[in-house]
Amino acid sequence: MFSKTPQYLHSSIHESLNNLLTKFSQTNNLKSVEQLHTHLLKTGIIFISYTLQTNLTYSYIICSQQNTIKTLTKLFNSSIITHPVPFNSTISCFVRNGYPFVALKTLSFMHVNGVNIDTYALCSSLTACCLTKSGFGKQVHTHVVKSGWGCSVFLGSALVDFYAKSMGVGDARKVFDEMPVRNTVCANALLSGYADAKMWVEGIELFRSMPGLNLWYDNWTFTVALSVCCGLYAIESGCEIHAKVIRTVHDTGTDVFLLSSLIDLYGKCGMVVKAKQVFNMARFADVVLWTSMLGVYGRNGRHDEVIRLFKQMLIKKIRPDGVAFVTVISACGHTGQVDLGAEYFESMARDFGLTPSPEHYGCLVDLFCRAGELEKAWNVVNKMPNEVSASVTVWGALLNACCDHGHVDLGKFAARRALELDLMNTGIYVLLSNMFAKCGLWDEIERLRELMRDKGIKKDIGCSWTA
Repeated sequence: MFSKTPQYLHSSIHESLNNLLTKFSQTNNLKSVEQLHTHLLKTGIIFISYTLQTNLTYSYIICSQQNTIKTLTKLFNSSIITHPVPFNSTISCFVRNGYPFVALKTLSFMHVNGVNIDTYALCSSLTACCLTKSGFGKQVHTHVVKSGWGCSVFLGSALVDFYAKSMGVGDARKVFDEMPVRNTVCANALLSGYADAKMWVEGIELFRSMPGLNLWYDNWTFTVALSVCCGLYAIESGCEIHAKVIRTVHDTGTDVFLLSSLIDLYGKCGMVVKAKQVFNMARFADVVLWTSMLGVYGRNGRHDEVIRLFKQMLIKKIRPDGVAFVTVISACGHTGQVDLGAEYFESMARDFGLTPSPEHYGCLVDLFCRAGELEKAWNVVNKMPNEVSASVTVWGALLNACCDHGHVDLGKFAARRALELDLMNTGIYVLLSNMFAKCGLWDEIERLRELMRDKGIKKDIGCSWTA
């Protein structure tokens, strides 16, 4: 039938059917998808068009969120789909939409039903394994070796990324060393693993060894390497990398992540002027760069600069995120601008649709406490949502203020609520002990020490780097 149909009609039919599936997906119309599926089976079109198979599968995923596995199993069994493309699309879709376990079940379905598993399906499945933190990735690795895909540089990169994020950087390094062919992506995956694991020295060594492995640096390599230097406070190495960036990267001002790493490095090492110079290099500064620069000023005690820069940010219509608000509310507390800090807190939900987190409430409590307005701080604590009140941060801020102002009864209450949430938090015990000492309550201190001994809690011993 279809062999006698003109080719342009084929294209027209396929385009119309694909458009229908798109409309059904947008309206979440599962019944219409099933009716169209029946039509495709009766006419036989489903068996000759991989594009339709893929789009039909995607429509079922979108429209049957509550019973996806059962629906897809019926689809694959009834349609006799044996080409990997629809399955690859399905796995990728599940991973992108936050259903990694269902993605792995789809891979198992392919294996059981003899569908060819290619590198695309394996790479997507390894990404799903990273999200689930499961050992299923080892089985995928075994399949890679048995099926002869071990030489694939794409799968090698995915395996390095999986082991670095889930199983341990040591295993990721073994995979990297055993790869017959490597590229910069593989090295970047391992370098990111070292950075996430705070293995700064190993990260620097890998970065320096890349030229000897005939691996070129790209923008992401420089970005991660700078974060490694930031972790080590290795300003000399960071300056060397910055020099390489200037020599090798064209149009640095457009790479937000690279510039943000440079700003963080100079900021953490106390070179605020240098960080501002990098900030000014940006062709277009988005919220990431503005937040990074706010953090630099905040960490270095330039709280007036934080508030000034935040006001500039609002003037330029840059929409601040939650991190920016934490920084600016904290800065208002340090500069005594109570009303301004409270206004910024209120504007989060009112003007920007942001839900205040425990960190924001902690900053607001600290803002009032620093100004000696404990009654306002107590009102904030009383009106907090339940999910926020279950945060040690807020109660710790209130306890710290009670310690500064000698409010023993309120301090005891704050400490009790904090310890209900985290009984082994040594910081709370230290603050409580300091408050008792400041008020001359030595009997309370002795009882607190006995309690700590009974629970096996030990305060970290202080040390000094100077002789």
